[in-house]
Amino acid sequence: MDDDSRYEAIRSRDERFDGVFFTAVLTTGIYCRPSCPATTPKRVNVRFYPSAAAAQAAGFRACRRCRPDTVPGSPEWNARGDAVGRAMRAIADGVVDREGVAGLADRLGYSARQVQRQLTAELGAGPIALARAQRAHTARVLLQTTDLPITEVAFAAGFASVRQFNDTIRTAYDRTPSALRASERGAAAARGGPAGDVPLRLAHRGPYDARAIFDFLALRAIAGIEEVSGAPGARTYRRTLDLPHGSGIVEVDESPGQAGARWLPCRVHLTDLRDLTTAVQRARRLFDLDADPYAVAERLAADPALGALARARPGLRSPGAAEPEELAVRAVLGQQITVTSARTLAGTLVAAYGKPLPAPSGGLTHLFPEPATLAEAPLTELGMPEARRATIRTLAAALADGALTLAPGADRDAAEQALLALRGIGPWTAGYVRMRALGDPDVFLPGDAGVRHGLARIDADRDAAERWRPWRSYAVHHLWAGEPSPTDRED
Repeated sequence: MDDDSRYEAIRSRDERFDGVFFTAVLTTGIYCRPSCPATTPKRVNVRFYPSAAAAQAAGFRACRRCRPDTVPGSPEWNARGDAVGRAMRAIADGVVDREGVAGLADRLGYSARQVQRQLTAELGAGPIALARAQRAHTARVLLQTTDLPITEVAFAAGFASVRQFNDTIRTAYDRTPSALRASERGAAAARGGPAGDVPLRLAHRGPYDARAIFDFLALRAIAGIEEVSGAPGARTYRRTLDLPHGSGIVEVDESPGQAGARWLPCRVHLTDLRDLTTAVQRARRLFDLDADPYAVAERLAADPALGALARARPGLRSPGAAEPEELAVRAVLGQQITVTSARTLAGTLVAAYGKPLPAPSGGLTHLFPEPATLAEAPLTELGMPEARRATIRTLAAALADGALTLAPGADRDAAEQALLALRGIGPWTAGYVRMRALGDPDVFLPGDAGVRHGLARIDADRDAAERWRPWRSYAVHHLWAGEPSPTDRED
C-alpha cells in the first residue's frame, strides 16, 4: 500500500487494516487504528506508521476512543519467515523482556546491531521500543482489570523500574498511571478476582468461525491439561500453561455475548503476573486471532475447486499451539491412529509424567510433561511399539538439548529439517508441527487421510494446492471441516 491507499482505508474506516498500519494526526498528537470512528482528518495532517511503537516514538499518544494498542497483531508476522517476521513473533512472546536484545539476536542468529537495523527500517522502531509499547499495553490491562498497587503493575508488565514505567505510560497515553487507572474504572467490562486473575478481550479481525475452532479443540482436548465445557455456541475452553515464571490457566469463551463483537472473552489465572504477555500471546496463537480472513478468502473463495467450501466458512481459522513442544509430542502420538486414540494416549502420558499444578482447577490437574522428563522415560504406560516410544524419547531429547527449537521466532525451515532428521518422524508429522506449533499459514499435508478424502470430494488432486498459496494451511482446514469425523491420520 502507498499512503494514498492508506488514506482511503481510513476514510472508509476499513477494519481489515487494523493492526496492519497506524495513522497519526499532527493537529491532535494522537494515533489511531484505521477504523477509528472519529472524524477523518485532512490528508495533509496525517502520517502513517507501521507499528504503534513507531507512532509513540514520533511523539503521538494512543487514541482513547479506538484504542489502537488493542488491535489484533499484523498478519504479516505470521506469514513471514524472514528475520523481521521471526523477531516480531519472539518479541510478542516476551523474549526481549526476559532476555534483552542480546537474547533476541542470539535466537535469530544475527548481531544485535543487525536486528536493530532491520526492525527500524521496516517498523520505524527497534526491539526495545517495540517491547516497551507492548509493556505499556500490558500495564494498561493490569491497571484496568486488577487492584494491584501501581508499583507491582510496573514490574508485572515487564518494566525494569518504576521511573521507566511512569515515563512510558505518560508517553503512550498522556496520563500518569494513577490517572489512567481512574479513567478506566468505568470502562472495564469485568474486573479480576484474586491477584493473578485477569479478565481480557482477545481481539480478532473480520469473521471468526468460533464453532469450528472449538469443535477442533474439543475433539483433541487432553484430560488433565485441557477441558471444554458447555453446549455448542456457549462453550468455554480451559487449559494449563507452563510459563517462564510459573504456571497458568487460560479460559476462552466461544461467544462474546454481543452480536458482531470482534473479540473472544478470556480469563487468565497466573501464579506470576510477569507471565501475562506470554500467556496472552499463546492464547492468541492457539486461536489464530491475528489472521487476516479477508486475504485468505480472496485467494481460496475464488478457487474453482475449493471456492464453495471457503465461501461457506469465511471465518475458518488454522489453530496454532499454546505449547509448541507439547504439540510436537502429540503429533508423534497421532501418527497412523485416530484423533480419539491419540487423545487417550496423551492423557495417559500426562497422568504418568506430567507436573501437577499447585492446586487442581476443575478437570485441570497437570502441566504437560517436560521434554527432559520424556527423554528419559520408559513410556511403557502407552502400550505402543518400542519404535514409537523411541521416537518420542528422541524428539524429547532434541527439544531438551536445543537441537530442535520450536519457540516463537524459530526458523521454520530449519525446524522442519531438524524434525525430518529424527528417526521415526516423516513428512506428515513435520508438516503438522510446522503448521500448528510454528504457526505457518502455508502448509499442505498431502499424505493426510482427511486431506485425501477432502480432495476427492471436491474432485481435485494435490497439484491444486499450488493455487492456494500462501494460505494452504487454511485450505487443509477447509478440507478437514467437510469430514464427518476427521482423523488427521498419516498415510
